[in-house]
Amino acid sequence: MTFSIVARCAQTGQLGAAVSSSSPAVAARCIRTRAAVGAVASQNITDPSLADKALDLMARGATAAQALDILCGAAPHMEYRQLALLDAQGGTACFSGSGGLGVVAQALGVDAVCAGNLLAHGEVPAQMLAAFEASKGPLADRLMQAMHAGLQSGGEAGPVHSAGLLVADDVSWPIVDLRVDWTEGNPIEALSHLWTQFAPQVAAYRQRAIDPSQAPSYGVPGDR
Repeated sequence: MTFSIVARCAQTGQLGAAVSSSSPAVAARCIRTRAAVGAVASQNITDPSLADKALDLMARGATAAQALDILCGAAPHMEYRQLALLDAQGGTACFSGSGGLGVVAQALGVDAVCAGNLLAHGEVPAQMLAAFEASKGPLADRLMQAMHAGLQSGGEAGPVHSAGLLVADDVSWPIVDLRVDWTEGNPIEALSHLWTQFAPQVAAYRQRAIDPSQAPSYGVPGDR
């Protein structure tokens, strides 16, 4: 029901994830990031706690591969799960259980891993990874290029209805956390539009949290 990417920008150290699904509110369940720690997608028949546990393990020093090994050895019902993990050094790991839905596939690279289930065909994650690796610019832009490539390659076997984008930087909260929880249209296009609107304001929102006295004005009616 899902295709996703977790990835790192080697230049900035930013960590991010993007996802789309035929199910509603996919980002709320399936993707997590943590600054200077990693990014995880937990999908297929989803257990959101697995992403949090993976990030906790990586925060304590485990690599993505080590965290996945620990989860596979300890967590119940792993045959139903699909996990994509990325650590802060760009290490990647992925697991797809035997109970994966429909066509299940994954593609691992340096600084990025893509995975999906109920896919139109098995090359969707590889097409996403290739698009990410060929892209340049801010991490959020590159994640969105990968998602567009996944959709253009076929995406899910049926139409998708929700999508989400997360980016963690050098603060404790995600500097980008955008979601399309349901649309009858194209959620990836809608998410791209949201990102286009939000991108020029990312630095200002960060600055307002760190030092409001140095932040730019809000630029809304009533602002003085």
